[in-house]
Amino acid sequence: MPLSACFALLVAFRRLAYRLGWLSVERVPVPVIIVGNIAVGGSGKTPTVLAVVDWLQRAGWRPGILSRGYGGSLTGPAAVRATSLVSEVGDEPVLMAQRAGVPVWIGRDRVAVAKALLATHPEVDVLVSDDGLQHYRLGRDVELVVLDESVLGNGLPLPAGPLREPLSRLASAQLLLLHGPVSAGLAARLPAIPQAGLGLQAGRFYRLDDPSQTRSAADFAGLRLKALAGIGRPERFRETLLAMGLPLTTFEAFPDHHPYVSNDLALDGAEALLMTEKDAIKCAGLAPQETWVLPVDADVDLTSLESLLKPSHGSQTA
Repeated sequence: MPLSACFALLVAFRRLAYRLGWLSVERVPVPVIIVGNIAVGGSGKTPTVLAVVDWLQRAGWRPGILSRGYGGSLTGPAAVRATSLVSEVGDEPVLMAQRAGVPVWIGRDRVAVAKALLATHPEVDVLVSDDGLQHYRLGRDVELVVLDESVLGNGLPLPAGPLREPLSRLASAQLLLLHGPVSAGLAARLPAIPQAGLGLQAGRFYRLDDPSQTRSAADFAGLRLKALAGIGRPERFRETLLAMGLPLTTFEAFPDHHPYVSNDLALDGAEALLMTEKDAIKCAGLAPQETWVLPVDADVDLTSLESLLKPSHGSQTA
């Protein structure tokens, strides 16, 4: 608790220092959209980033993605490609590079990463930052905050709780994305800013060693199934599979960004192994042949982005 109190004071003082100009905010020549949260743990940010990028492309923008590159050895700025090594750039950036098909760059200094991306890709006219809500040195035009009540825990700051910033921080965001149900108690504490519901929609399973082969949940009927997840909230993947009518013989939860080895992926008597896309990025060449991957997409209404981007940058035409 004493450490949490110190952390909360430091967070508040740091934010005040940026607001008063004691610490400088650097802007880049294109709009910046932050997709972040106020708590540690999986809240659905990465699928949301992909949904934002897809919406921007359909609206005529040419987006690029910034990421911290957590779990990778490179400090950046560095470009991420679909074939990049996870050990160097992290799992989520590789997943986004594979799924989005837009420039993805990583680095600890978001300002330096933004400048490097724009220098290399002058066609990019909007940047989407995966996380970075607390990276105040990078000026931003829109903050989208993903809020999942299930990861708010005891509502205390780190390290006694999971909060990076207090709930009051939400008042300065432009759009609040509510992932999952919200209790009446939490709803009463939320600021009066625009809100939208956020859900994750599962697609068809695809085979890890041959993505052209796909299956529905019904195709696994009668099989002994093992599943694993090394994401922010592993239990969410288990709940998803059970909701799809897939009884599991075994489920193993690993820490977020877990570096898999072959022993982690043994079938242990099961006939098929099920995993998330984020896990699959690290398991190619290690997993057994009968390994199937479940992709998910964020289902969220982002139409309000148009009005949020217009005031300072105008609208885009396809």
